[in-house]
Amino acid sequence: MAFCHLFEEVRYELNGVEIDRNKNVGITSTMKGYVFLCPGQQYGLENTGWLSGDNELTNAAANFDVVLPLNYVLGFAEDYCRVVVNAKHEFILTHSNTGLNAVIQNLITENFKITLNKIEWLLPYIKLADKPKIQLLNYIAKDPAISMSFRSWETYLYPMLPSTTRNIWSVKTSTQLEKPRYVVLGFQTARRNEPLKNSGVFDHCRIRDVKLFLNSQCYPYGNMNLDISNNQYAILYDMYVRFQMTYYNKEAEPLLSKREFKNRSPLSPSIAPSRTKH
Repeated sequence: MAFCHLFEEVRYELNGVEIDRNKNVGITSTMKGYVFLCPGQQYGLENTGWLSGDNELTNAAANFDVVLPLNYVLGFAEDYCRVVVNAKHEFILTHSNTGLNAVIQNLITENFKITLNKIEWLLPYIKLADKPKIQLLNYIAKDPAISMSFRSWETYLYPMLPSTTRNIWSVKTSTQLEKPRYVVLGFQTARRNEPLKNSGVFDHCRIRDVKLFLNSQCYPYGNMNLDISNNQYAILYDMYVRFQMTYYNKEAEPLLSKREFKNRSPLSPSIAPSRTKH
């Protein structure tokens, strides 16, 4: 998600009220893409700025053009599929202070500058016939409360891990109205703001076991006993595959093969014990 790495934060507001927000857009959208994209979408991914292998986003004149679906960066656009009437939509982008994470340089002394000439926000517009239009206006005149339920993604960063074999990370959870149901954990070693490194790739860091404790419950219940350097990570890849089945309630179609998973994105997707919807 090279284009997403150009922004530090995006948020969507409706009539001046913040509906959804995404910080660290590049990392969040990349992790989300690895767990929810399917192989059948690969041919269209390059048009969104998602590159793999030796593909390049720019042409010989260093120009680029992408179409980024909003559901790649905001959970609201993925879940809420109803019409919004007579409301002011705002999509706020906060530009990152560096473009190092959006490119991979060949030389550390290489100078570059990324210029955004134009950004367009395309929204579908629906016109109603007279009869359903009158019915809709009568419904709006009653001023009913409208539920806008959706799943929101939130990223927490631990910038500096201690040099110990075991570490406990206390993460602030949401309010009682929004209880976490899924956790995806990933590690990176010296990739952020490093010109020669790919910031969209994650490292396994020789992790042997990961546990999530939520409301005095533990997931997974047993030990994982990983040894990724010696090719023992079948349980971790199985968790990655089953994540789509649980999150989308469909047959799993993982984007990455087992080998690609190890080399590019050894993420640890955990299904939290709490099943409360938000």
